Amino acid sequence: MRSKALAKDTTSKDDISIAIIGSGFGGLGLAIQLKKAGINNFTIFEKASDVGGVWRDNTYPGAACDVPSHLYSFSFEQELGWNNRFGTADEIHGYLRHCADKYGIRQHIRFNTEIVSAEFDESDSVWMLRTAEGEVHGAMIMVAAVGQLNRPAYPDLKGSSVFAGKTFHSARWDHDYDLKGKRVAVVGTGASAIQFIPEILSQVAHIDVYQRSAPYVLPKPDKRYGRLKKALFRNFPLLQTLDRGWQYSYHELRQLGLNFRVNDSSIVDRVFRRHLRASVEDADLRSRLTPEYPIGCKRILISNHWYKALVDPKVEVVDKGIAEILPSSIKTCDGKEREVDAIIYGTGFAATDFLAPMKIAGLDGQLLKQAWAEGAEAYLGLTVSGFPNMFMLYGPNTNLGHNSIIYMLQSQIEYILDAVQKMKGANLRFLNLRKNVQDEFNREIQERMKSTVWAQGCTSWYQTDTGKNTNNWPGSTLEYRKRTRRLNLVHYAI
Repeated sequence: MRSKALAKDTTSKDDISIAIIGSGFGGLGLAIQLKKAGINNFTIFEKASDVGGVWRDNTYPGAACDVPSHLYSFSFEQELGWNNRFGTADEIHGYLRHCADKYGIRQHIRFNTEIVSAEFDESDSVWMLRTAEGEVHGAMIMVAAVGQLNRPAYPDLKGSSVFAGKTFHSARWDHDYDLKGKRVAVVGTGASAIQFIPEILSQVAHIDVYQRSAPYVLPKPDKRYGRLKKALFRNFPLLQTLDRGWQYSYHELRQLGLNFRVNDSSIVDRVFRRHLRASVEDADLRSRLTPEYPIGCKRILISNHWYKALVDPKVEVVDKGIAEILPSSIKTCDGKEREVDAIIYGTGFAATDFLAPMKIAGLDGQLLKQAWAEGAEAYLGLTVSGFPNMFMLYGPNTNLGHNSIIYMLQSQIEYILDAVQKMKGANLRFLNLRKNVQDEFNREIQERMKSTVWAQGCTSWYQTDTGKNTNNWPGSTLEYRKRTRRLNLVHYAI
């Protein structure tokens, strides 16, 4: 039950209480902007013991970002001490901790508090959030800032429960397990695998890399910032601002390639093939490492070490499907068994299961899971009809294939901030998206999706099992920022 003090806070006429779930880039960014606007009646619920989201959780060897650090950071808080052009997971986690400390956000965070369900109380216009310990907290506005990449996905493989060796997911790396001298099987060749396999190669006796489909991997234009350049950035912050602007413009132009089918003669495709040829001499292996789908249909990866690792004598690329996992080996569909001591899953995240496993109930007890039975959808990726006063950060159809998600998050934060200020200014208690607005928006998005490279025949984590792309934004980030600059009350029942 709510405490009396909490009940008073959530029904106050002169203030609005806000519950934020998650303390990654989205949750922290919103909290900082709320404080800047003089809004302090908010609480962040964080299931872990520290801030950071995906950058706190992913501690595997070699974990790093594929967007330049000057761009993969808040525009209002530029870090002037990046060691490399592309930040490591440790650096980015440290940056988020810095932001939480500098702006006094930790006092608003309830750590080690997992929200398992939330129900909208229509009579009081209050969201009732229940924790894993059974506590209930009320807030007028609920913001889910849990992201798209927070729940590891495990493949459904026959016999996985009988394996007698060590198993873990790259997003839950077991640092206590000694890989030295071990025969390791890595399932998956996505963004995480291409980073950690080259890092662990020197430790292990052998690695079998199980590849379902080959990724496009381009050279990573990384470089270390020397003492002089770091001093210039520190003493002349405008230089970093200019570099950020250049990086943004360069990445934004890449959006054109995603919205028109890219063919084999494209510049990017030639860069990929040159990179592959320079690293892999064996023609048969090159063929097996060449994707059979258009470039960009799945996430394009960057690495200077991936192909070099795959030609190491200790590595075997296995592109036959896994038939069964046995107590000490893996059997492929061609009948061959390979002995293995440990299995590492580099199989990504359950990206299309937005807000899961939380149970969210809106008007008339409708469950969000039921509303999304045919795939998640939301107006601008932010609000859902039938779930008043609920907002999302990094929600459906707001992921990017060409630019920094931080830019998208800051656009969403401005929209939510405008919603809070409009509710305060007009003393509104109830803000529910009109169903026709949501339907029209999602018809538009799915129609535009048909002309993107993501709809050219491949399967990816962008799509549901039925092929609906619930994750990506089909336009430019400039268009998205324009559409989220202000909340239009005409779109809502109030």
